[in-house]
Amino acid sequence: MARRFATLLTLLLVAACGGGGNGAAPAPSADEPGTIVIASGRDVTGKNGVRQQLIDAWNARQEKDGSGYDARLVELPGSADEQRGQLLGALQSGSADYDVVNLDVTWVPEFAAADLIRPLPETMIDSDVIASVADTARWDDKVYAVPFNSDVGLLYYRTDHLRQAAIQQTDLSGGIGWRRLEALINTLNDHKPKGYERGWTTQLDAYEGRTVNAVEAFASAVEDFSLTDEDGHYDATVDELTAGIAELRHRTDEPYTLPDADDSDEAASLGDFAEGRTTFLRHWPYAYRTLYQSFTDDQLRVAPLPGRAVLGGQNLAVTGASQRAEKAAELIAFLTGRESERCLLDAGFAATRKSAYVDDDVRCTMTGAPASPSPAGESADRMPRDGAGRPGYARRILLPALQQAVSRPRTPLYGAFTQTFTARLGPLFGEDPPSDAVLAESLDSGLRKALPD
Repeated sequence: MARRFATLLTLLLVAACGGGGNGAAPAPSADEPGTIVIASGRDVTGKNGVRQQLIDAWNARQEKDGSGYDARLVELPGSADEQRGQLLGALQSGSADYDVVNLDVTWVPEFAAADLIRPLPETMIDSDVIASVADTARWDDKVYAVPFNSDVGLLYYRTDHLRQAAIQQTDLSGGIGWRRLEALINTLNDHKPKGYERGWTTQLDAYEGRTVNAVEAFASAVEDFSLTDEDGHYDATVDELTAGIAELRHRTDEPYTLPDADDSDEAASLGDFAEGRTTFLRHWPYAYRTLYQSFTDDQLRVAPLPGRAVLGGQNLAVTGASQRAEKAAELIAFLTGRESERCLLDAGFAATRKSAYVDDDVRCTMTGAPASPSPAGESADRMPRDGAGRPGYARRILLPALQQAVSRPRTPLYGAFTQTFTARLGPLFGEDPPSDAVLAESLDSGLRKALPD
């Protein structure tokens, strides 16, 4: 058991890192006219992960064709917010010669409005791309990026805990509502499995995790809820905010939620769940592969998140200053093509194309095996897979979750929005939280300043 959790801890640390390497990556220069430079956060599939393998496959094709081009990946250190700042600074100052940038889906409007990335042909996003995901690549009626890998909130749960609490129905893959989840947690609280403390945990620290969880609660409480209109202007009412805050408060009530969730990020919440302190966990798709390195299919399952789930992911864009824009767009088309997306799915990412989930003829032949065997000959990849080699939950659970997911506000002022949103919701997690109505008034006032209507 100790060895299993040591392995899991290593995987958690890799998955939690938004940046890579030993300090900041050197800024590329124009001394390499044939090199397409891609700036990205760290690949959660590890060193020489699937992204690098796909780039290597493109490079091999370029060498075979004698094109004179190759591609190089630069992994940015730090958290997602720090990476955003690095990219903005580098592109605005011209201090780094990036051709392609891998942007969080929430950053596309900001980079597009600042002319830091350039419009792309409409044909680069075809009908095979999941519609909800395709929308994240557009701004001002133009395509500015191409979806690379997606993300969506999911509910992981311990079936062994449910059985220990004498809960007969342990298959929740068809989906459950929040009230049903509460009922299950009440039963668990009365019949606590070994090591159990609270029913569920999530990411509520004062960063993007809190924003995501709050948007999920707000969208679940208010039909057709949106904080901004299609132009990125503030578009919510105090009554809507009050209803959303009430739902968020209810979801994070002490009888249900691990107290540590208030200070948790992705790595901390994953660790608490792995230790058995909770039975349920809200997390992203990459946790599926990570958790199954230590748990069996008899202990662990995944289901759609109760209520609405937020869409995440990253999109590839060509920088406005690129001197190799045409070839950079060609590279993006390769990295986001049908086979590449299947490779990303097999490695543990959420693919952006429907064919990766439903077309058995689309296979990954460009990268290595999902995971290499250990020196003892034991496979390092214990993730359940379907008959076509996909992650076992991909077609039945992950694809519908992506199709039904909601977006965070789409605005060039997203940085100001999320900072205000997380800060104004902070008192909800304090010792003496104000009423829903008072908190809603404060949130409304802050958002009107951050996002002028």
